[in-house]
Amino acid sequence: MRIIGFNLSKIVAEKKEKSVEKVQINQNINIKDVIKEKIPISQGEALSVKFLFTIDYSEDFAKVEFGGNVLLLPEKDELKTFLKEWKDKKVPEEFRTPLFNFIMSKCNIKALNLEEELSLPHHVPMPRIDAGSQI
Repeated sequence: MRIIGFNLSKIVAEKKEKSVEKVQINQNINIKDVIKEKIPISQGEALSVKFLFTIDYSEDFAKVEFGGNVLLLPEKDELKTFLKEWKDKKVPEEFRTPLFNFIMSKCNIKALNLEEELSLPHHVPMPRIDAGSQI
């Protein structure tokens, strides 16, 4: 399976007025739909995987959301496996990890920028250098 495309269709970042003493941050990737598509660059069929990536801050303090799709070019047997499992609204295990890692790699960078703009705590820890350590 090759990833041949990525597109965002929704970016939402919202911070509520209330302050929270201790913030818990949860991330979630929800696969909304999988659609088989013909594409002009290949004789095979591609899969368009629609997703929603959400970063939720506890107590309704803030939310960052990305919606979009990832275009996959699977081998013929991979296509059958994926579509068979998707009938039960499941992403096959062998595709889930690389797909989710790709979605996170694209969205996390944008999320960090939005969090900075809204003065939100970062949802992933930033690298730190301790005093006395060599760079």
